[in-house]
Amino acid sequence: MRQALLALALIAATPALAQSAGKPGAADVSRVQAGTYQVDPNHTQVFWSVDHMGFSTLQGGFGSPTGTLTLDPKNPTAAKLSLTFPMSAITTTSALFKEHLSSANWFDVAKYPEATFVSTRVAVSGTTARVTGDLTVKGVTKPVTLDVRFFGAGANPMSKAPTVGFSATGTLKRSDFGLGMAVPVVDDQVKLTINAAFEKK
Repeated sequence: MRQALLALALIAATPALAQSAGKPGAADVSRVQAGTYQVDPNHTQVFWSVDHMGFSTLQGGFGSPTGTLTLDPKNPTAAKLSLTFPMSAITTTSALFKEHLSSANWFDVAKYPEATFVSTRVAVSGTTARVTGDLTVKGVTKPVTLDVRFFGAGANPMSKAPTVGFSATGTLKRSDFGLGMAVPVVDDQVKLTINAAFEKK
């Protein structure tokens, strides 16, 4: 009898559980509100990967950015993006490797504590775009182009703020930014994968 009552309770709760499990964001451009958004530092990540001597792929990431995105769904090519990443927020799976990357031989975090990206051109095609901007790393500024895909928009149920998200990929040459140690034994080309969320304030 007890098992039967439990089963009935689960059946009755199923619609409510299904509703609560729904995702508040969706890839629907009509949900995007015009205005200026702050980057969500807790849910924005840049991952990089590089061929290490032909033996393996090394990966790491950057997080905790600050910055803004200004956009208008009626005029998407006018979007403006500005982000700053603290270089101390380098993440790897090895404490020794992180220390190595933070040293003067690589990112020289003590001397260059931040990296920045400022968009200069946005070319939109449907829900994708090519975003070109000035990337500054280790005091060197070079243009970088990212292939961006609109991921979703909606109200964040935690903060109640209108939120938009994007994913992006790109490549760069690390030697362009004074990070050419061990080229070509360690590949010069670095692949980027970016997941970014922005909340309207």
